[in-house]
Amino acid sequence: MIHNARNEVRNEEGCGAINPCCSGVASSWSDSRGAAAKESPTDSAFVPASASGAPQLVEALRQGLREHGYVEEQNIEPRYAEGNIERLAGFAAELVRLKADVIVVGSTPGIIAVKNTTGAIPIVMVTTGDPVAGGLVASLARPGGNITGLTALGQELSGKRLEVLKEAVPKVSLVAVLSNPTNPDSELSLKGMEVAARALGVHIRLQEVRDPTEFDKAFEATIRGGARALMVLPDPMFVSQAGRIVALSAKSRLPTMYAHREFVDAGGLMFYGASLADMWRRAATYVDKILKGTKPADLPVEQPKKFEFIINLKAAKQIGLTIPPNVLVRADRVIQ
Repeated sequence: MIHNARNEVRNEEGCGAINPCCSGVASSWSDSRGAAAKESPTDSAFVPASASGAPQLVEALRQGLREHGYVEEQNIEPRYAEGNIERLAGFAAELVRLKADVIVVGSTPGIIAVKNTTGAIPIVMVTTGDPVAGGLVASLARPGGNITGLTALGQELSGKRLEVLKEAVPKVSLVAVLSNPTNPDSELSLKGMEVAARALGVHIRLQEVRDPTEFDKAFEATIRGGARALMVLPDPMFVSQAGRIVALSAKSRLPTMYAHREFVDAGGLMFYGASLADMWRRAATYVDKILKGTKPADLPVEQPKKFEFIINLKAAKQIGLTIPPNVLVRADRVIQ
């Protein structure tokens, strides 16, 4: 949430998390060049990450705002919904009551919650989903309405992740896919993966998990079904359970490709995807332009400029997997 401070610094309390498993942050900012040069906002962002991973993304947004001349004058106070999707509507309504000038939000469920609450307040999104296919914007070039921002186009990345997993585990022919059917992005990610699977000669088997109580049964079904590798689709609830999913993958001896970096930070095998930290830093550019008077409808939605491929050799050793050298050499980071 960005509050226009009208040339004076305000402290705003009571903003909260908007995504299942996210943080809300409230900070006061002033322009380093003086109040007359730029209005001083109070900033609140909602990050699709757990309490352990969110600070990296929050700091990236703060860095971006500093690059545009804003100086933080109050500590950020994060709150985490930790997978409780039922809280979204209430958090969105709270932000509207606070009369935000801009709402910065990550992940499709959070964006939908805010969109359903206000059609007037500008929304800057940072999402791994496809906002056009999801009906959030009219097009990337001309978003229309009150939403703009950045998208990682998860449908395209899901196919690439399967391709990299197949290269890391060349003999795999059946891959299980962990999906949350309540997440609107899951269907689009699956479509991209199905296209890649046909090209690679790989079969995929869907394992749906709607809440954390279903993980054990999902992994048991994966092993019974004969899958020899696993893909975990993007989902805030999954991120909130990263440690548990990583442990179950290791126990099941499943080479696993994750859609969020938090999983390899928790000991998971591989991550490939857009750098969300870079995307959150770039979100500050949208905030700055909107505060200067540009309408969201006139700001094209941008795609990632930076991607990351991380391999955890500790995790590979734990399950007895040898990563081919041609895959290792392409990694941006290898955890020894």
